[in-house]
Amino acid sequence: MKSNIVAWMQQGNITIPTLLFSEYRNLNLNETELVLLLNIITFIEKGNEFPTPEELSGLMTVSIAECNDMLRRLIQRGFIEIIDQYSNEGIRFEKYSVKPLWEKLVDQFLLNNQVTRQAEQKTEETDVYTCFEKEFGRPLSPFECESLGMWMDDDHHDPIIIKAALREAVMSGKLNFRYIDRILFEWKKNGIKTIEQAKNHGRKFRQKQTEKIQTNKEAHQPSVPFYNWLEQK
Repeated sequence: MKSNIVAWMQQGNITIPTLLFSEYRNLNLNETELVLLLNIITFIEKGNEFPTPEELSGLMTVSIAECNDMLRRLIQRGFIEIIDQYSNEGIRFEKYSVKPLWEKLVDQFLLNNQVTRQAEQKTEETDVYTCFEKEFGRPLSPFECESLGMWMDDDHHDPIIIKAALREAVMSGKLNFRYIDRILFEWKKNGIKTIEQAKNHGRKFRQKQTEKIQTNKEAHQPSVPFYNWLEQK
């Protein structure tokens, strides 16, 4: 009994991506096909790169004929392939390759990420409209909605940057779309793409304006003026 357990433990392990278990249904694989693929991978990792249907069937609850049918279907559907190779002695031999399976799995992973990004982008865009309506205290007009859409789709402004420009307009007391459009134009011209860059840009401008005011001793002006983006040339 002990020697049998030791022999069983010495058979080793195989490494299977967790993604395969979570995505096999999205690849239109059933559980039996998945187990067959896992057995093929196991044989390959142990050095048998072309296990027979008899060998595969012996590890499963399917007949040899059923195993043959599944292998044929997996090849036709592009999950595995049989490739020819030659030994150092020039002898031709065949082996299974599961590279197509990994390629399909990567494609599925990328598709999932794309769907997630699109959903997140849609949520961000909806949030932008909500922020504008909240600050304006009313529903946006068709023209204003069109302007927002152009900022995101045509000018490729990140929704986060658009909301930052909205906050800048609110702080400056100039809550209108023309002013916000000018802010976005200036930011894009100066290569500003992040919130931190926008903050630094505004901070530097206000510091320069403060120093200028102190030099001219214009006490009637505010000590920390806001950027009048409409006056920029």
